[in-house]
Amino acid sequence: MRIDVPGKIVLMGEYAVLDGAPAIVAAVDRGVRCTFSANDSRMTLRVPQDDRFVSPALAAVNAPTGQYDFQPWNQPKTSTKAGFGGSAAATVAAVMVGRLAQGEEHDANLVQQIATRVHRAVQGGGSGIDVAASAHGGVLRFQNGDVEQLPSIHPVVVWSGSSAQTGPRVQQYLAWTERAHFVRDTNTAVESFGADPILAMAEMTKLLDHMSQLAGIDYWTPALFAISTLAKKLGGAAKPSGAGGGDIAVALLPSSLERAHFVRDIEAAGLQIIPVNLCDGPTFHPSDGADHA
Repeated sequence: MRIDVPGKIVLMGEYAVLDGAPAIVAAVDRGVRCTFSANDSRMTLRVPQDDRFVSPALAAVNAPTGQYDFQPWNQPKTSTKAGFGGSAAATVAAVMVGRLAQGEEHDANLVQQIATRVHRAVQGGGSGIDVAASAHGGVLRFQNGDVEQLPSIHPVVVWSGSSAQTGPRVQQYLAWTERAHFVRDTNTAVESFGADPILAMAEMTKLLDHMSQLAGIDYWTPALFAISTLAKKLGGAAKPSGAGGGDIAVALLPSSLERAHFVRDIEAAGLQIIPVNLCDGPTFHPSDGADHA
């Protein structure tokens, strides 16, 4: 069997989600693929780098013996990691495959719960928003582990040209003791997303910019700032997707015409568009070749 598990892009709510504020995340077709072959004698893992996440995830569901082959699925051609939540997608893939290999029915809520517990234990914390996106798919409102499906959107994703470390930035945020106003204002911005996504993202960008200055977080790079500026000139909004400092930016534009102009301007600036499609959730490919979502 084979499972393709989506990655994520965070649209709204970064940082404050750690304090229980709502956030908005979308699942995209840049994730992790796991292929399983039954074997009665032993368990064999093949992973691109290390098995820190997949081994405990398989153990958590008492996965049967066999060969588990984990590989990037539809990996973008960037010089370093782009920041689509690969560790969360791998954890979800391991939990799903381990359960399905035993004949269990797919249960996105249960997969999310187990994968979140494992991912937090290995990573040392986290909101679980990336796990939720990989487990459920679609565009989600996420808060304290609860998810709500939202209408589809048409984001544009841009590679900043460099990778970023999320952990140190999160620790700086958590060490900042004046978070209450930021969390409150983030909640207001996220809840306005449905009425006007572009205006809400623009407000979120301002909040993150102000917060990062007060908390001493290295949030913007020249490339990320340029991406945000180009979107604003076309009546849109763009911001880092995640903790900032590199990785990807996500942009929303008013129409397909402005999106086309934005792509043109981004490429003229020497930056790289990463094409993405929204994913409804993990896709299961059993050995008979039939596909089931």
